[in-house]
Amino acid sequence: MDYTKFDLLCSKLAAAYKKLDFDTEYVRKKKASPDSIAELENDLDIKLPCAVREFFADFSGEYRMNVSFSNEFCGGLPSELDMVFSAFFDFSIEMLRIAETNRRGWVEKCFNNSDDPYDMEWHGKLGFMTVGNGDIIAFDVSADADDPSVVYLSHDDGDGHGAVLGKSFEDFAFNLVRAGACGNEDWQLLAFMKDKKSGIDAECENAVKFRDIIGFDAE
Repeated sequence: MDYTKFDLLCSKLAAAYKKLDFDTEYVRKKKASPDSIAELENDLDIKLPCAVREFFADFSGEYRMNVSFSNEFCGGLPSELDMVFSAFFDFSIEMLRIAETNRRGWVEKCFNNSDDPYDMEWHGKLGFMTVGNGDIIAFDVSADADDPSVVYLSHDDGDGHGAVLGKSFEDFAFNLVRAGACGNEDWQLLAFMKDKKSGIDAECENAVKFRDIIGFDAE
């Protein structure tokens, strides 16, 4: 991943939201230490995908954005974007630890039927980011442990269950930010996807329209 390009893109997005006078949290902390990465892997008995390990080790161990949109702004959005009420991502060691712990809890308590296709979407994954409604954004490590796709896991039969959000971590991260970091609930993300297999499309009509509304130059 081109971290300089990604950081500049995120900085420009945060500036656009601040210009709209939205409550904007944008945090980039220092690189994670080798010990903290090893501790995470040992505690969870996992091996991090290469791109994620490199992100933590070479760029930041905690990188996040959280923006709350005003009611007035949300009320003025066109109908095709009226589900977008926030901007959010949290790429961090601590968030991954929480997300994977939560995913395992869902599997143990609710989604343990190996004959049920819905349940099986929860298996062979590595939780990466939690969603406010209890869902999980995860890596599909069953298909590719080194460079997995990013998928959505719904705990309550949401429309986005099993959707591919990005073909890789880099693909997901860049397209999410270029789409305005459009929240992380499935019904927010689906507004920027043409189907459940192709990932977030930062050049789709809704993404282009949303960037124009918030004054965000994603180049």
